Amino acid sequence: MLKGRTIGFIGGGNMAEAVIKGLLAGGVPAGGLMVAEPMAERREFLRSTYGIGTYAANGEVAAKADTLIMSVKPQVFRGMAAELGESGLEGKLVISIMAGIPTGAIEEACGTSTRVIRVMPNTPALVLAGASALCPGKNATDNDLALAREIFDLVGTACLVDEKLMDAVTGLSGSGPAYVFMFIEALSDAGVKNGLPRDVATQLAAQTVLGSAKLLLETGSHAAVLKEKVTSPGGTTIAGVAALERDSFRSAVIAAVDAATARSVELGKK
Repeated sequence: MLKGRTIGFIGGGNMAEAVIKGLLAGGVPAGGLMVAEPMAERREFLRSTYGIGTYAANGEVAAKADTLIMSVKPQVFRGMAAELGESGLEGKLVISIMAGIPTGAIEEACGTSTRVIRVMPNTPALVLAGASALCPGKNATDNDLALAREIFDLVGTACLVDEKLMDAVTGLSGSGPAYVFMFIEALSDAGVKNGLPRDVATQLAAQTVLGSAKLLLETGSHAAVLKEKVTSPGGTTIAGVAALERDSFRSAVIAAVDAATARSVELGKK
């Protein structure tokens, strides 16, 4: 489905780079990819590293691409909406990875017949291990949705959700890597506190998180079941679990997702 497509990116940041890497790894030729990026140094990096076309002007990419991926901050999008609306996007497919911006707002800015797919990816897409959720706008077709899913399957896994759930996706998986990195850092600090060298503690902490996630996904078991398999009566693990419960570990994680979800809602209203 990607064959013969001309895919343009508005914004050449980390997430755009992740998708570019995935597309190239999936066999999309570099000649079919282009990026609009205001920073000259970043344009040169993307051009020299990936062999793709780079431009300073958003309108140039918007006019040439048949599929456009909006990969700018939501605050930036509002400033460029008028420019994009003048670039002839009516009837084109626009894939948005902007947090908080609903499909209706993008359709209004880019043209009422613009076909929009909204996606919330996350930064592990940089190593082709991202988690993305997608939802269609009112004009998007099943083929548009299939194309978008094919793109984001190349940088990890993708699932479909109702648009009303996209703010929750943002709070959970969009912001989630930061929570996980904090947990890994805390595990590593605890290892150092108990005598482990920093490099050993960090390696053990990171691999523990990676391996645990892989075990969960590959077995299909509930997280509570896998936790019980580690937690022997009167053992070390239950002592650690009790300490986490005493300090409201799970409540803190839930509160973090709630706060990030609420912020996503706020961004969509501004």
